[in-house]
Amino acid sequence: MLTRRHIRVKVMQSIYALSQSQSDQVNKELKFINMSIANMHDLHILTLDLFIKLSEYAQKQIELSQKKYLATSEDKNPNRRFIQNAIIRHLVENEELKEALHDRNINDWELNDEYIRVIFDAMIESDVYKDYMNSPETNYDVDRAFAAKLFSNVIAPNEKLYEYFEDQKLTWLDDLPVVNTLILKSIKQAKKGRERIFLSELYKDDEDKAFVKDLFTKTVLNDEMLTAEIQGKTPNWDKDRIANLDLILLKMAICELLKFPSIPAKVTINEYIELAKEYSTSKSSMFVNGILDKLIKEYKKENKLNKIGRGLM
Repeated sequence: MLTRRHIRVKVMQSIYALSQSQSDQVNKELKFINMSIANMHDLHILTLDLFIKLSEYAQKQIELSQKKYLATSEDKNPNRRFIQNAIIRHLVENEELKEALHDRNINDWELNDEYIRVIFDAMIESDVYKDYMNSPETNYDVDRAFAAKLFSNVIAPNEKLYEYFEDQKLTWLDDLPVVNTLILKSIKQAKKGRERIFLSELYKDDEDKAFVKDLFTKTVLNDEMLTAEIQGKTPNWDKDRIANLDLILLKMAICELLKFPSIPAKVTINEYIELAKEYSTSKSSMFVNGILDKLIKEYKKENKLNKIGRGLM
């Protein structure tokens, strides 16, 4: 599920791209945001597919071992615990996931199976895998705990996998923490017979879906007004001296304060301070915080913060 934080990041990236290209094609950039969000959906599906491919690869290794001329007792009676893991079986048998892989034409691991070998080798060498395969305890809770540890300790931090995602789509690196968190959460919350280890709805609700378009268009189309709101709030203000990203973050924040009555002012301020910390310069969060603090005081005094609901000021 796409969070409001990630929606803001997508909008920020698109407004930045628009400013760099000096284009006025708002609709074209809005299409880019939607495409970027669709790509995030693909990343989620692709990452889930890793579990399926690891299971298939493990099965092939077992079959090869059984065909050895001098097959050992272990080769003839292999430990199938990984393949039979309840969480992994759910993904392998998940028709919804199969349809999504087919419909989105996602076949990365078929075309780049070396990544499956790399992750498989890392898996079988890990203590997480060895402890699970040798544990005498077998039940759903143990299977679920192993799947969560496998993902968080072996799959998600794999450097080769990270490099692959980085090479495929630029936006995936920003999407990866959100997707990984969502997958890990879905594994940990899985219940026997009621698993939902697949894509939840991309948006929490229609309001979040509309928020993408509204935040982007209202920020871009009200650029002159938002620029005027910033002007004069810093000593010796000079547009060229403010980092472009800081300017975009401030405009988006001011737009939320004035054009989105259902979003609490404190939420807006905190969100954009955090975005400034993560995506802009070392001093940006203090700068953004200072400007927004001045504006909030001014807006309250002038009764311009028309927030709806209790505690939204």
